[in-house]
Amino acid sequence: MPSYCEYINSLTGELRELHQAYHDNDYGFTLYDDNALFGRFLLEINQAGLSWTLMLRKLNGFERAYDGFDIDKIASYGEDDFNRLMNDSGIIRNRLKIRAAIENAKRIQALQRKYGSFRKWLDVNAETNKTLADWTSLFKKRFVFTGGEIVNEFLMSIGMLPGAHSPECEVYNRRRSGVVA
Repeated sequence: MPSYCEYINSLTGELRELHQAYHDNDYGFTLYDDNALFGRFLLEINQAGLSWTLMLRKLNGFERAYDGFDIDKIASYGEDDFNRLMNDSGIIRNRLKIRAAIENAKRIQALQRKYGSFRKWLDVNAETNKTLADWTSLFKKRFVFTGGEIVNEFLMSIGMLPGAHSPECEVYNRRRSGVVA
């Protein structure tokens, strides 16, 4: 049996299947697509105060409700879209988190105009922001509804901060070798 991170090893049954699929194929792997990056950021914001299991269970609902995490579409959402999201049981119906998704999409558009992409903005800032405290400060200045845990999990989940996998984990070694699947 392959070696996995302690957290995955602690799970059984349906919970293990749900988390292991994300762990093995998404968590800690570099994302380049701005919409995919935004989707991960949106999920991390929505997870605040809740469980990642809930986010994984609602992932399809989030993708559907938020137009496949299309930044341009979300940035153009008005009150009708806000009300639609507030009534969508497939997502987390929290006013602040929904408003944050819309506002952060607009802020990412501004970064895209200045840097060419959200990914390029992250890469430029990776040169100077080495610690979680640096990143958290930067995100708090740039985005709404962010804090240390959200920033940490977002950056770990996209491979920009270490800690997504333990060194004895099969996925850690696969990720280091550049083999994604």
